[in-house]
Amino acid sequence: MKKNILKGALASAIVIAMMSFTAAIQKVNVKNSTITWNGEKVTGSHEGTIDLKSGFLNVEGDKITGGEFVMDMTSINVTDLEGEYKGKLEGHLKSDDFFGVANHPEAKLVIKTASKKAGNTYGVVADLTIKGITNPVAFDMDYDGKAAHADLTIDRTKYEIRYGSGSFFDNLGDKTIYDDFDIAVDLKF
Repeated sequence: MKKNILKGALASAIVIAMMSFTAAIQKVNVKNSTITWNGEKVTGSHEGTIDLKSGFLNVEGDKITGGEFVMDMTSINVTDLEGEYKGKLEGHLKSDDFFGVANHPEAKLVIKTASKKAGNTYGVVADLTIKGITNPVAFDMDYDGKAAHADLTIDRTKYEIRYGSGSFFDNLGDKTIYDDFDIAVDLKF
């Protein structure tokens, strides 16, 4: 009888311990999440959106332990232009001069580490893959269990996107496009 009580108590303790360390996967609500981008050139800037195809965060207790997000690069949308110029810029961004979406329809961000800084802010290190090229990126992300926000600055030349880059071409003058572009990500879970 004592053995059965001890076995039962041990089993209960193991179950409770396992429940406290169980990792949860939080799937992103892609319809309510947004990704906006902004790219600048000498004579101005353009902005737009990219659709999130899928995504999730791995969470243990109140700690982010990983995650993966897939962007639909075929959905690149320019929001600051209309008509013919909008169509031309979207076509150019989708071409091999920029993101080459015919051969690379997706971009992916995989969280490697996330360290809690203060409050709901995490310092995140991730691998970002664009055009089949992967580079590490670091950024801060605010996460409260229901939503997350992050601002990233990406050097496009690290992904072989060099069109109009003053770092690779001389005498571009006012046709120079800056290497860095910004992404603002707002996720809903």
